[in-house]
Formats: sequence, C-alpha cells, structure tokens
Amino acid sequence: MSRRIAIFALFVIVAVVGAFLIGRATAPRGAMVSRQLPLIGIASLTSENYVRAVREAGGLPVVLPNTGGNAALVEEYLEVLDGLILPGGADIPPTEYGEEMHESVNLLDEDRFEFEKALTHAWIERTDKPLLGICLGSQWINVASGGSLIQDLPSQKDAHHMDKKHPVSVEAGSRLAGILGELNPVVNSYHHQAVGKLGKGLRVVARAPDGVVEATETTRPNRFLIGVQWHPEGMPDQEAQRRLLKALVKAAAP
Repeated sequence: MSRRIAIFALFVIVAVVGAFLIGRATAPRGAMVSRQLPLIGIASLTSENYVRAVREAGGLPVVLPNTGGNAALVEEYLEVLDGLILPGGADIPPTEYGEEMHESVNLLDEDRFEFEKALTHAWIERTDKPLLGICLGSQWINVASGGSLIQDLPSQKDAHHMDKKHPVSVEAGSRLAGILGELNPVVNSYHHQAVGKLGKGLRVVARAPDGVVEATETTRPNRFLIGVQWHPEGMPDQEAQRRLLKALVKAAAP
C-alpha cells in the first residue's frame, strides 16, 4: 500500500470515529454503529446539525476538512464516499459565472472555495453518486452546471428571504415532491442569493410565493441530485424534511 493511500485510510478512520463521537450524546439508546452504513461526506462543517441529521437518517457522517490544500484529496473522496452534502455558507465569487461582484456579496474564504469548487465539479461530472446541496450547496450545483446566481435578492428582486419562514410550491411529479410527500411545505429561509440562469441538466422543482427558485434537481431520472435553498437539517421536527435526508442516505446505500 502506498504511503498516500495509507495516510488517507488513516484519515477516513479518524473522520468516522470523530463523527461518531460528535453525535454520540444524542444517539438513540442501544444504537450500534456499523461500518456498513453509507458514508455521507459533509463538505465543510458549518453546523453540527448536519452531523445529527445524517446520523438520524441512517448514514455515517464524515466531515471533510476544507483547509490546507484539501482539494488534492478529491480523487479519494470520489472513491470512498457513498453520498455527499454540500452545506450552507457564504457566497461563491461571481467571476465563476461571469459577473462583476455586487457590493452585498460575502465571499467564501479561499481554501473552502477552491475545495468545494473542485469537489462539486468532480462529483457531478464524474460520478453517479447522490448529492444534496443545501442553501450555498444548491447554488454550487447550479454554478457548477453552468448557471448563474441572483447576487442579492433584496436589491435586485425586492425579495427578502433572510431569517424567515415561508411556503414553497413543489412541482408535482418531481423527485423532490415524491420524497417530501407534500407540495406546499413551509420551510426556513436564510439566503440573500438564489438561482439566476438555470444550469445545464437541471430543472426548477420548487419556488417561493415571490417566484424565487427554491429547489432544483437533475433531469436524469435515475440519479439523486437535488439542491434546496432551505435547511432541512435545521427542521428535525418536520417529517417531510427528515424524509429528504433519509432519501439521500437510501440512495447512497452500497
């Protein structure tokens, strides 16, 4: 075994054990951890809610570090992980979709930007493994697919989606509708950006009452690739949102 593979194997073991220890305090009594559970990568940990949500959905969460040149490990992540969550965060540089930066944009730090850019492109283009994009993660899916973003909803669309709840209209017959089991869920909202020009191979499957895109999914019928602007991991009391995380884990099962 090469030194590189040995080092990565050690990282996976440490990451798996660390993810288990983070969530052990809230694990159901008597629950057992199995290495047979799907390994779900979380690209950048912005909240322990992601770890909890993956674990409660039946997956084994693996937090991916995004500093120190971690983009070099993308190849190994593609091989080892069974599924991926792109979590929320700051803003993608508008140069990624050919626009000047609006004054409201709060850029991702460079390490995280370079890592998530490389990981997102590789995961979408070179695997068929399931991917769930949440808030920023949904925006990454669109930008990586050749789309653009509305850089500031309040000033550019007179739409206000920060720190509030609102209903969304989910397209009947979509994969997302089938997972959620309802067409008009009320969701949380913490974003000032949203899908502008739709990326290739995607379709819009949910909108807010003001017309802002709230969810997209791939047009490929046999692949789980969904992006939502809301935070399902932050609504553990909502059965529809728990079903979304469970569907990701189920699709990732070896």
